[in-house]
Amino acid sequence: MNVHELHDAPLAPLTTFRLGGPATRLITATTEAELIAAVRAADAEGGPLLLIGGGSNLVIADDGFAGTALHIATTGFELDGTALEVAAGEIWTDAVAQSVEKGLAGIECLAGVPGSAGATPIQNVGAYGQEVSSTVTEVIAYDRKVGETVTIPNAACAFSYRHSRFKAEPERFVVLRVRFRLEDADGLSAPVRYAETARALGVRVGERAPLAQVRETVLKLRAGKGMVLDPDDHDTWSAGSFFTNPVLTDEEFAAFHARVVERLGPDAAPPAYPEGEGRTKTSAAWLIDKAGFGKGYGPGSGRVSISTKHTLALTNRGGARTAELLALAREVVAGVQETFGVRLVNEPVTVGCEL
Repeated sequence: MNVHELHDAPLAPLTTFRLGGPATRLITATTEAELIAAVRAADAEGGPLLLIGGGSNLVIADDGFAGTALHIATTGFELDGTALEVAAGEIWTDAVAQSVEKGLAGIECLAGVPGSAGATPIQNVGAYGQEVSSTVTEVIAYDRKVGETVTIPNAACAFSYRHSRFKAEPERFVVLRVRFRLEDADGLSAPVRYAETARALGVRVGERAPLAQVRETVLKLRAGKGMVLDPDDHDTWSAGSFFTNPVLTDEEFAAFHARVVERLGPDAAPPAYPEGEGRTKTSAAWLIDKAGFGKGYGPGSGRVSISTKHTLALTNRGGARTAELLALAREVVAGVQETFGVRLVNEPVTVGCEL
């Protein structure tokens, strides 16, 4: 077994923010056996362990990580009819492209989502009307608590909006592979559920469209918001959506709506989407914008700012430090709280730091 190991290793290049200090030790695992062995060794040593996939959901402190960082670089894409199994280290957007190329629907609206396949069930990744929870059948993971590989069916994953059992127990499970059940719809997509996508495609919500066309349309929509990785575009030096959309109880939403009317006038209507009985989801991007933080907003240094294309992304404009990014995030959170009485919650995982 030939595991690649570095000491005092920079972590910023492994993240889409390009921020953060070094790890005491960095191990890169390219096979499942190497990955499990590295986790077992780290657990036996008893030191801190940080798992890194595509690095698209990490905010690492300027001081770095005092422990072992394990970069998951495993590969594997296997199709059996409509059953798809993807290794945790595979680039997610490449897996989507391959599934579309094979004529299989169900994850095409997740094209362009940065990061690795293994992260998708952890966050219950979703975009443009699709979530992986609707197609994941099983997650194969190494259970650090019992020291063995386990297969966890969808029903035991506790999926909810941008959440799962794996996110709730981050120190327990290491995702190894993810299994999906896709759909062969004769070259058509799954029913289009997102109004913006439907408009761009020229179809009604609930209708299907050519599979490849849906993927390309989503990629164009994402690129227009700076949500497709591009090393030359600082709007993509981010973690994508930095805040989750708030989900409010009926009582909380009524209070929020009253604040909106008070601040913006009697005709103001905040975005509202049903999220199960007695719960309503609203838009974090709308809240940020209406609280006075428009596209491109940032401190005088110019090293960090809100994306010039989308208010939900915080970006590194070059030469930034994590502390600067967190200061901007805190300013946005405080401003939204003061204006609308709603507290935004960060979507990326913070390592060695917090808002």
